Amino acid sequence: MAEFICRVGTPSGEIVTRVIEAEALEEARRRLESEGYKIFGIEGSGSEGILSIGALKKPRIKQSDFLLFNQQLSALLRAGIPILQAIGLLRKRSQSAVLRSVLADIEEKIRNGSPLSTAFESIGIFPKIYTASLLAGEKSGALDDVLMRYVNYLKRSVSVSRKIRSAFTYPIFLLTAASFMIAFLTLYVVPRMSDLFKGLSTGKGLPTITVIVLTVSTTIAHNILWIAPILIALVLFLYLWLKTPKGRLFFDSLLLKIPLVGNLIRQITTAQLARSMATLLAGGVTVPDSWEIASASITNSELRRRSEVVLPMIREGKTLTEGLEKADWMPELAVDMIGIGERSGSLREMLDEVANFYDAESEVRLEQLTTLLEPVILVLMAGIVATILLAVYMPIIQAISSGPFGIRR
Repeated sequence: MAEFICRVGTPSGEIVTRVIEAEALEEARRRLESEGYKIFGIEGSGSEGILSIGALKKPRIKQSDFLLFNQQLSALLRAGIPILQAIGLLRKRSQSAVLRSVLADIEEKIRNGSPLSTAFESIGIFPKIYTASLLAGEKSGALDDVLMRYVNYLKRSVSVSRKIRSAFTYPIFLLTAASFMIAFLTLYVVPRMSDLFKGLSTGKGLPTITVIVLTVSTTIAHNILWIAPILIALVLFLYLWLKTPKGRLFFDSLLLKIPLVGNLIRQITTAQLARSMATLLAGGVTVPDSWEIASASITNSELRRRSEVVLPMIREGKTLTEGLEKADWMPELAVDMIGIGERSGSLREMLDEVANFYDAESEVRLEQLTTLLEPVILVLMAGIVATILLAVYMPIIQAISSGPFGIRR
């Protein structure tokens, strides 16, 4: 039998380490689950390898819970409460079971002598910018101030995310509702009207638009049993392909080429990157390290690919501005503002200004985009629905206008 070192969560919410013997890794996992433990990681002593938390899904903490925790931790530290005691208080008061489990593990590590930043980093679920901020705060002795700056950064990030979701909610609702309506007309109404069309004769035959819509609708309706699986397979293939590095890079590059959308992505990324760097620099992190951490959070893979040239240039002694010019994706005004900040020795303050400016700009662009999307969706979908209805009613109108002899008896 092999020995396995297991990090598990107990039913009471604590994270402990157990060593068990089993024939194989899967057997160890089944035994732990049958005893009611939540598995965070299993490491084999032999060649079994590691069943890491990533393979069994990492615990995820809600952004709202994480924000509240940092607000409370900053307040407790400012009040002079020791770190270990503050973590213990917040663990007991937290309403999130996941956060309680994580904090129990962190509390144990701190009790064993680990610094706060090391304890958080060892969990493996927190953003690098957060653990780097904690480390900078520990080194500078101003952990409460660094935490407060991170809270402000997180608040702004949450606000931007909510605005983006809110802006696209109504267009998505319109698109979904219109799609269901078109599907209902195409797959149910039009095929059932085909029998009525066969009974109508105006001597001129059916209108061309009716013939086209009827052909498309009946073809889809009669072959839906094999068309639907093909469409589902194509969507699944596209989804999986977009998960690959090449697929994601292609999609992100395509997004940047779309008018309005590309500019919006660049502005949101600029604001996020500038705010991340400003937060790290304020905590005492160096410019190269701040860029390395902040650039890793760029969500658009094409922009992240272009940004790879910046860090080597900074480490070679070039300025951040020269690196951004080489990357060639950030708005020129932002690069100029950062250049002024570097030359004047006020890079952090200027990065804050860049972040605030492009946050405001992105809000305007977002409003413009949603204002444009809504009428476009309405007009497009209304045109399709009107075409279908026109195809349905034109034969009836022709039959009525041609008199009673136009109807076969």
